[in-house]
Amino acid sequence: MVTYQFEYPERIRCAFIGAGGHSYRNVYPAFQYAPVDLVAVCDVDGDRASTYARSFGAPASYTDHREMLERERPDAVFVVTSYTGDGDVQATALAEDALRAGAHVWMEKPTASSLARLDALAAAATGAGRYVMTGLKKIFTPAVEKVKEILDSEEFGTPSSISVRYPQGLPAMPNRNDGRHMIGFLDHIYHPAAVLHHLMGPVERMSYEWEPRTGASVTSLRFASGAIGTLHLTAGSAVTSPLERVEVVGEGANVVVDNGVRLTYYRRGASLPYGRSASFVVDDDVAPLTWEPEFSLGQLYNKNLFYLGYVPEILHFCTAVLKGTPPTKGTLADVRLIMRLYEAYRRTEPGTVTTIER
Repeated sequence: MVTYQFEYPERIRCAFIGAGGHSYRNVYPAFQYAPVDLVAVCDVDGDRASTYARSFGAPASYTDHREMLERERPDAVFVVTSYTGDGDVQATALAEDALRAGAHVWMEKPTASSLARLDALAAAATGAGRYVMTGLKKIFTPAVEKVKEILDSEEFGTPSSISVRYPQGLPAMPNRNDGRHMIGFLDHIYHPAAVLHHLMGPVERMSYEWEPRTGASVTSLRFASGAIGTLHLTAGSAVTSPLERVEVVGEGANVVVDNGVRLTYYRRGASLPYGRSASFVVDDDVAPLTWEPEFSLGQLYNKNLFYLGYVPEILHFCTAVLKGTPPTKGTLADVRLIMRLYEAYRRTEPGTVTTIER
């Protein structure tokens, strides 16, 4: 059952850095369902900062985040910003400032533009004794959470392979050391990579083929567990088609998520002898199970804030802060696995096998 913001007996004193379109649509509105007491909003555009503060109930707005941190002394800070002119992630330095001010940090992906910047942020978090969580929304979606539950069940068996589809292009090799050219890839590789690592564990080895007209690629993966997989980055696909597909195969069973909201579990145990089966209908106890939301009622489960994972990830962060226990998902350790894969794409030529160190 969902608790509304006004029903929480204890709320976290929070500030927000960033007043952009994404945060307006997807992050600020999620506070309706979280124990958040929004005390201030900061943005370099003062008009936007004050507008957002009025819209989402914050009593103060700022254009200087250091002034806000000094005056408001928040317990936690949300950071949703963009990129610098050279392609660096603005939020990394902002998160470090928030940590130095004694606040826990929730930040939208990407966390950093390089492993070196990520490691510096992790050191700052350790030094401050505060948590940093990244918004890896895909692993908080109801569909992927159910897939993880299925994969962990004895009935499914050991996961043997995975296939993930996501629409994203990869720049040509000469441009991969230029942060400006890599913004799109850095911004979006977090989504499929988070799903891969969450469901299957660390990637140990990879190679890929690349198509130069669109930047599409197909990657072959081997995980540390011994399982295998593919990541199909479908640049060039129609914007009207479903963007994503995930399939995991176990032992006589598989589970599929289409379009982020349609989940089908093909369970172990069905028998359809070849040449002798007159019906495709199998016994109920081994029949496939399918879940998908209805979109007719004004229910929370059919709001994008829930089925896309925004509310669940923010609740995870808030629960960690209130209980004084580190987050278990969206951690800097999770991000490090994603950045290892990102760095592998930056340095690896198409058709080349590379090992990914942890």
